Amino acid sequence: MTLIEKYFPNLNDLQKQRFAQLQDLYTLWNSRINVISRKDIDELECHHVLHSLGITRMINFKPGTSILDFGTGGGFPGIPLAILFPGCRFTLVDSTGKKVRVAGEVASELGLTNVVTIHARGEEIKSRYEFVVSRAVTNLPDLVKFVKHLIAKESKNALPNGLVCLKGGDVQAEIRTFRKSVIVEDLYPVFEEEFFKTKKVIYLPL
Repeated sequence: MTLIEKYFPNLNDLQKQRFAQLQDLYTLWNSRINVISRKDIDELECHHVLHSLGITRMINFKPGTSILDFGTGGGFPGIPLAILFPGCRFTLVDSTGKKVRVAGEVASELGLTNVVTIHARGEEIKSRYEFVVSRAVTNLPDLVKFVKHLIAKESKNALPNGLVCLKGGDVQAEIRTFRKSVIVEDLYPVFEEEFFKTKKVIYLPL
């Protein structure tokens, strides 16, 4: 995965190996269970893996951090983040069983011992996490309602515990309620590919 190494040049050999396996693994599973659009599977590295790693434009998680991927689908952004941050604990939850099954199988094939998958509605989760991450799940006000009770109080990272999500397009209406505390960063031109021109990462302390 040349794009990943372009933006993350300090990966160790195991991380490079795991990122390199993603294309074949998702192509195989996508042929059985459609978790990524057929026309998009060839753009997996840019549109899904690198996009997931856009979370790092806002925060780099310290070892020991617990993170919930709310509405993970087939494992994004959770799987790429778990590869990048092997010292953190990731829980991937989705209400669609076949999708979260793919995430679990991919994590197992990669040997990611820092990943747990759960088939459930995100709002049914009772555990607490330092951060919740998500990618294009729902509008920000609704997402906050779903996850604010999941945020732990104890903090160890550079940013206070909260929500970090990936979104595209105009987010002004969504963030209006949270203007005093929300932070929005454009992924372009840090990621210089055309795909990222409308992509953003949003952080909200909770």
